[in-house]
Amino acid sequence: MANLVVEAGNTALKAAWVEGITLGKTFRYQGEKMMDYLLSLLEKDRPEVLTVASAFGVSAEEEALLRERCGYLLILDPAHTDLLLRYNLPEHLSYDRAAELVAAAFLFKEKPVTVFDFGTTLTVDFLSREGRYLGGNISPGCRTRFKSLERYSKNLPLVDTPDQIQPEGHSIRESVASGVISGIMFEIEGYTRLRPDNIVIFTGGDAIYFAKKMKNSIFVVCNMVLMGLALITDDYVKKNLK
Repeated sequence: MANLVVEAGNTALKAAWVEGITLGKTFRYQGEKMMDYLLSLLEKDRPEVLTVASAFGVSAEEEALLRERCGYLLILDPAHTDLLLRYNLPEHLSYDRAAELVAAAFLFKEKPVTVFDFGTTLTVDFLSREGRYLGGNISPGCRTRFKSLERYSKNLPLVDTPDQIQPEGHSIRESVASGVISGIMFEIEGYTRLRPDNIVIFTGGDAIYFAKKMKNSIFVVCNMVLMGLALITDDYVKKNLK
């Protein structure tokens, strides 16, 4: 029987059926009725293990509904942090960052790693060669920066992420575009210089965009959160159900 892993993020729900640690068919939903969509996925097929990682938290009522539709339920949210402790990760980490670090440690065993996640926020996390979490930072993501400039200033326009930028802007729109993108690139370069021996991983919605601007070798890993959730689920199955 297959398992189902689910990431309910700030803007969208992503899910994938998994066999062991292999991701199968994936789903994406963007809207306000994430729980209704998830329940619809469970109408036809009943997973052995359902792993739900939610940025919003899972209520007691929702938990009861989910337990009725699966063999075993794993939850990662602010009220369920026990899974993080099993991987020696601090409780303050959000589920998505935690899952990404589990995936990074698996993909690059015995290698120091820097993980950049380009989403609503830009997160940067570090793992030692032994897989120990060394800490990380959070700043506004690319689109969040564009929206903030437009929202909190009187005269700046909302600018879309540009295909190309100039080193210096020669109009208001060019200046905003160059300032935001160049600023993020300077951040990336600064973090990579801080730990030059680390394997560098890009993930998240804008990962490919920034990867194309890199001169140094990096790895782009898609669906990294779902991959980490699949690893967590498989580990649970091996330790508790076999």
